[in-house]
Amino acid sequence: MANSDSNPVTLALLADVSAAFNSRDADRIVSYFTDDCTFFMARGTEPCGTRVHGKAAVGKVLADRFKVIPDMSWTDHKRWVAGNRAVSQWTVKGKSADGEELEYWGCDLYEFRGDKILNKDTYWKQVSQAK
Repeated sequence: MANSDSNPVTLALLADVSAAFNSRDADRIVSYFTDDCTFFMARGTEPCGTRVHGKAAVGKVLADRFKVIPDMSWTDHKRWVAGNRAVSQWTVKGKSADGEELEYWGCDLYEFRGDKILNKDTYWKQVSQAK
């Protein structure tokens, strides 16, 4: 879906968000979020995953994650924008401090307020060990 000139959500904005995540700089990443944002993580104790609310809380969760997985990186496959919503499909890779290798296909569902992320909902494939 094409954006009108009045819609600040663009494929270029999604590319900038992706570059921020790949920088693993929590302050840079949260500069793209609203103060009252919500990040629904892929894992957690709730059906929606772990719900993290507020820019400061999102920044802390991300900074903590990058301490555990310092080489975490995303390779984008596709992006879509429709009004104030967007989707980013990617592969995430990294190695955790305990030696666990990550390689998951996933996607983020975004809702924006203006050019800032209001909600980010992350999903990824669960990889099972072969039996």
